[in-house]
Amino acid sequence: MTKEYDLLTLGEVMLRLSPPGNERLVRSQILENRVGGAELNVAGGASLLGLKTGIITKLPENDLGKYARNTIRFSRVSDRYLVYDNSPEARIGIYYFEYGAHPRKPGVVYDRKYSSVNRIDIDDFPNEMFSSTRCFLTTGITLALGGRVRETTIEMMKRFKEQGVLVAFDVNFRGNLWTGFQAKECIESILPMVDIFFCSEDTARLTFLKEGTVENIMKSFTEEYPISVVSTTQRIVHSPKVHSFGSCTYNKKEDQFYTELPYENIDVIDRVGSGDAYIAGFLYGYLTCAGDCQKAVEYGNAAAAVKHSIPGDMAVSDLEEVNKIIKDHQTTGRRPEMER
Repeated sequence: MTKEYDLLTLGEVMLRLSPPGNERLVRSQILENRVGGAELNVAGGASLLGLKTGIITKLPENDLGKYARNTIRFSRVSDRYLVYDNSPEARIGIYYFEYGAHPRKPGVVYDRKYSSVNRIDIDDFPNEMFSSTRCFLTTGITLALGGRVRETTIEMMKRFKEQGVLVAFDVNFRGNLWTGFQAKECIESILPMVDIFFCSEDTARLTFLKEGTVENIMKSFTEEYPISVVSTTQRIVHSPKVHSFGSCTYNKKEDQFYTELPYENIDVIDRVGSGDAYIAGFLYGYLTCAGDCQKAVEYGNAAAAVKHSIPGDMAVSDLEEVNKIIKDHQTTGRRPEMER
């Protein structure tokens, strides 16, 4: 049966404000504005690669909400399941991002308390939404907001799961939003519903208190929960401006690990959203290549690597560009310096 969507994501859409270049928040008089949010970043990246995607969220019914909606549409993401908050307290969540340069690390300041997404409710959405997609994704960021958002998120996961939808979940731990203990307790309660699980090695060790090799850690999640696929990104930060990026995926049914050579010494223009780009590429490869985890890893790594070179939260690379990056990465001979 053909579904209307390949992927629906649930999460807060936020306004990002950043000083230009390497200026500091404490003295900058200019702030550049962009729209982002982990789940929107995934939906937008996957849409550019060719998946039919949509975002589930609540926005203020004002000009900032319209600005966010226009960005969503420009990213080829469906706004069918956007709902609007017309209360006097309606507001969009904001975060301030400051770029880093060695030895100064990038930094984030959140201003998202009481934003409109905190008034999201399961009854805001039609029942047919839960059978309209092949895959549903949300993240630990959304669960960390607590209250009604958490209740709505967990109920949505249940309803999508009941309709046979593939449920994907990214831990995406944020120490500014909750503690490791709170994250562990909440996330472990929803893992029985998860099919595809994204968790970094550091988060697995520090938040879930896992020990052993990364392979043992990944397998342990599938032994403790009915998870089919676990994927972990592997990042080496040489400096704020130079990273290497790779990943490893474990498929429980095949009892096999999938990886490839990492992308070395990436020129980092903006690292925000690179993990989301990985998930977008991974889900594109997984959903279009009949669950082929090797293809998923290749698309995920390439999408993440190129996202580092792009300002803003959201990816802007289409399938043609990502395929070229994969081909170039796998080439062992001489590579052209320029596309011309």
